[in-house]
Amino acid sequence: RMDLVRKRVHTFVRVKPTADFAQDMVKFGPDNKRIEICLKKDAKKEAMNSRQTSWSFKMDGVLHNTSQEQVYETVAKKLVSEALIGYNGTIMCYGQTGAGKTYTMMGTTADYKHRGIIPRAIQQVFKATAQSIDPLITIRISYLEIYNETLFDLLSTVTSDGSSAMQMTIVDCPEGVYVKGLSIHTVSFEEDALSLLFEGESKRVIAEHALNKHSSRSHCIFTIYIESRFRFFSDVKCVNSKINLIDLAGSERLSKSGSEGQLLKEATYINKSLSFLEQVVTALADPKRDHISFRQSKLTYVLKDSLGKSCASQQPLTVPSSKVIT
Repeated sequence: RMDLVRKRVHTFVRVKPTADFAQDMVKFGPDNKRIEICLKKDAKKEAMNSRQTSWSFKMDGVLHNTSQEQVYETVAKKLVSEALIGYNGTIMCYGQTGAGKTYTMMGTTADYKHRGIIPRAIQQVFKATAQSIDPLITIRISYLEIYNETLFDLLSTVTSDGSSAMQMTIVDCPEGVYVKGLSIHTVSFEEDALSLLFEGESKRVIAEHALNKHSSRSHCIFTIYIESRFRFFSDVKCVNSKINLIDLAGSERLSKSGSEGQLLKEATYINKSLSFLEQVVTALADPKRDHISFRQSKLTYVLKDSLGKSCASQQPLTVPSSKVIT
């Protein structure tokens, strides 16, 4: 999570509950902000084996046996509140294939209490707009898929031959990075936003392999654009912000997933882009680094503003080459 007010990345680990949880190998710190992993040593090979067998990671919170509501309250609620006053925010769900990333971000439609971060963020935003008299708030959304290093608009109208109406490209300009050709939809009600979300979700690329029956084969970025226009009590007439809610495709070990052919090609693209994302985040944490290679992948390039900048926008929404749909 990019917390722009406090200007640092916040990291949480959600532990997927399983019937045979490895409690002897995974331990949580008493403050619930540390996780320790210890592999069992082979007594016969111990003298010859010098490989590391234990690791300790410090973070902002460990979410173990945690409900969807608790996850949202801990990870997302404050970020969405800050976006409503003009700060950009990003939540990325990262992990191995089958770890529960899509469940965390989307939840399930069968049970209302199991809805994920994205539907809850939409609900919070529209509750705020309903209560707001000044400023007047306009909400827009887009849904971008990155599959095999190619950009797809999950909310676009599709032509009769099955091709997208416009080839999309990433544009880096003084106002920031945007995707040329990506449709941006104005929504007035929570139900309309959810309808578009579920429509886009139905178009995502998924596949089955040995580790996951419903493996996401693409990175998906659901963006909520918030435009606040002030009429009274403010010198600023318009403030814009955006929330990027990202369900990353899962990393996978090819030897365990058994991926071949098209699945192997997809996995290669996924692992490569996740590796570049790791490199960018690591470079951003190094104060001695002057240059950050955002353009190494479509994923890091699209997220350049969210990963590398921390500023509130006070300009009207200007994405002239995108299709704003009201």
